[in-house]
Amino acid sequence: MEDLAPYACKPEDSRGRLHPEPESATRSCFQRDRDRIIHAAAFRRLQYKTQVFVNHEGDFFRTRLTHSLEVSQIARSVAQNLNLNQYLAETLALAHDMGHTPFGHAGEFALEDLMEPYGGFDHNAQSLRVVTKLEHRYADFDGLNLTWETLEGVVKHNGPVTGFDGAKPLPWATAQYVQDQDLMLSTYASAEAQIAAVSDDVAYNNHDIDDGLRAGLFTLADIGQVNFVGRTIKEVEAAYPDLDFSRTVHEVVRRTIGMMVEDILAESKRRLKDAQPKTSDDIRHLGRPIIAFSSEMAKNDKELKEFLFPNMYKHYKLNRMTSKARRVVTDLFELFLAEPGTLPTEWQVGTDGPATAHTARQVADYIAGMTDRYALDEHRRLFDLQARTSEFTLG
Repeated sequence: MEDLAPYACKPEDSRGRLHPEPESATRSCFQRDRDRIIHAAAFRRLQYKTQVFVNHEGDFFRTRLTHSLEVSQIARSVAQNLNLNQYLAETLALAHDMGHTPFGHAGEFALEDLMEPYGGFDHNAQSLRVVTKLEHRYADFDGLNLTWETLEGVVKHNGPVTGFDGAKPLPWATAQYVQDQDLMLSTYASAEAQIAAVSDDVAYNNHDIDDGLRAGLFTLADIGQVNFVGRTIKEVEAAYPDLDFSRTVHEVVRRTIGMMVEDILAESKRRLKDAQPKTSDDIRHLGRPIIAFSSEMAKNDKELKEFLFPNMYKHYKLNRMTSKARRVVTDLFELFLAEPGTLPTEWQVGTDGPATAHTARQVADYIAGMTDRYALDEHRRLFDLQARTSEFTLG
């Protein structure tokens, strides 16, 4: 048994599962959650879902799967160093993008617009829907029947979702689920969930530096305009003046990740010392994050985001991909909504005619579960009159 801090989430104190099950003799409840996620179909599909670059554009760029694995590595390291539950932190890191659409944020924004008249679409809420409803593996229940702590972290890893000024209406999928199980939506999540959230930030920004440089969207001189990164580049070039480009990029990214993680550990330890929490619920009710960057590192993180937005995410090459992705998602959605009989047979269950809210939700679930290449293939099958119309369907 790990020597966990008193405010860590402990397996023996778990609020349990919606559908009670016997405990495992060999794994904690959070380890079982992790394993169920790894074996889920939605997790496997992340291998062929866009992080930033569409999957078929190159084998060297991150996908949602490799991103999730990188987040989990950082989350485990942070949790272990803070004597928190690394298995829960790892589980939440692996699960956080399971509801993401094909084509990254382009697909997400398209579905958000298309679903607005039908209850909306939110990829975080869709992750909850995937693990509680859409995975069909077990004889006794839909979903994966994960622990309360894992579901709480999936929904609230970015903070409370109700009970504060400016709170948005609950996403449809979240509102549906909490009718059956209260996830304490007005409080912060556990420290482990907060670790998963900040680890996502570390992985996302640094690996976008790596992918952006290797794709030629910007140069080391360009990214060096970000003070925090620029200092690191100068340190690497001074220490290794003859290092080739590829190794230079890796060394810079490796060092920036290391500095960010060290900052999180130092700042979180300071906050924990000030707050003196005694239980995991003390963390939830603090009213502020306990795991975070220092103010200085938060400024660095903000500056890096402000560079990446115009120089990477809005680069014309990505804009072209985004435009194509939105058209693919929009075409598929509009066809399936108007003609639900064109959906695969198993996905027609739950539809109730053209252009209804039930049909729209079923269509959104189907499209959100697609990989990039499956969406492109499905689009070709339906809109290319010369293409075969029946191939293997999405399981």
